[in-house]
Amino acid sequence: MTALYEKILNKKEKISVIGLGYVGMPLAVAFAKKAPVIGFDLNESKIASYKLGTDPTNEVGNDAIQQSEVEFTSDEKKLQDARFHIVAVPTPINSDKTPDLTPVEGASTIVGRNLIKGSIVVFESTVYPGVTEDICIPILEKESGLECGIDFKVGYSPERINPGDKVNTLERIVKIVSGGDDQVLGEISKIYELVIEAGVHKASSIKVAEAAKVVENSQRDINIAFMNELAIVFDRMGIDTKDVIEAMNTKWNAIKFYPGLVGGHCIGVDPYYFLYEAEKLGYHSQIILSGRKINDGMGEFVADAIIKKLILANKVVKQANVVLLGLTFKENCPDIRNSKVMDIIVRLQEYGIDPIIVDPLANVNHAKHEYDIDLVQLEDVKEADCLVFAVAHDEFRALSWDQTHRFFKDNTKEEKIIIDVKSIFEREEVKRMGYHYWRL
Repeated sequence: MTALYEKILNKKEKISVIGLGYVGMPLAVAFAKKAPVIGFDLNESKIASYKLGTDPTNEVGNDAIQQSEVEFTSDEKKLQDARFHIVAVPTPINSDKTPDLTPVEGASTIVGRNLIKGSIVVFESTVYPGVTEDICIPILEKESGLECGIDFKVGYSPERINPGDKVNTLERIVKIVSGGDDQVLGEISKIYELVIEAGVHKASSIKVAEAAKVVENSQRDINIAFMNELAIVFDRMGIDTKDVIEAMNTKWNAIKFYPGLVGGHCIGVDPYYFLYEAEKLGYHSQIILSGRKINDGMGEFVADAIIKKLILANKVVKQANVVLLGLTFKENCPDIRNSKVMDIIVRLQEYGIDPIIVDPLANVNHAKHEYDIDLVQLEDVKEADCLVFAVAHDEFRALSWDQTHRFFKDNTKEEKIIIDVKSIFEREEVKRMGYHYWRL
């Protein structure tokens, strides 16, 4: 196989990115600064948005899209023009918490039937160890009629993008790379080094790279679960969790994790991929599974805290006007996939409360389609009994006390409640303002 890196560097060969979401779009835009790039996605409306210069992910911004030379397309035959393919489709879980490999299998099928000799296919989708070699490669071979290792080669490089993070961007995060042999590993490394300023780490095998991805997110999941469990216990003890964490963090080797809702398409999903493969091999996880159970239950815990505060404030629960600020799975990010705010909403509905949801970053149509939620504009919020700061968007952090007061009922005798899931406020200040206050 001739050096593909040199041809890409000299713009004689193209790179394709399959899946233009929160991972694929930044990759496509970054590579397009160095080489010709084909950006492929099955979603025609998404492709249309990109062609108009609109970035619905808000990861790179409209200006970057408009200035980019990425060739956006939903025509899979265009992939035949590229010889370095990056698969960056989502890998969600099913309702029973088992891996849903449908997207990555579908992407493998599409790439396979458009694969030409001398190509390299790199998977970035999060999977459990073995998926690339045991599932994806056979699909590529079947669809293309080519033989892996001879006619084409495969690698794996787990995505590490942190959605909404404008500091730890794609270029500044060390990239794990792996390949089926040393030759393709070298090629993949050099191609990624075109855009990854932080450099690459060469994993010893594809399975090691696959494992590294699910383990690094499982580690974060477990640490957050520990803090969430502490928050549950401290709430019963009448101790403020944030005060404990601030005291603990004065030690030099404290690991600075905080309690919270753990959703999204990485930390809230990846541990299940690891658990699935471990259980197939006869090992039943104790720590990872326990952490997942704790984190999956935090939405209900927050909702129950809301109900308790409503009762203590002499509110009629079923008549309470509860407003949730935030629907996305994390701050300053429009992604609503696997948002644990929904767990709060569902639990409140069980108590007969139909909460009002506000999120200036979430797409109105996506919220309606995914969750059947009609988002409300912030300026339309009024007559609230309880304001829940569920997501720490900058827009919510910037609210003044005068603005916050206007969201509540005018009658000053009415008890006003603030629920602070993200510990945005200082406890004593909120109480001085006359609010009932609870924070996670």
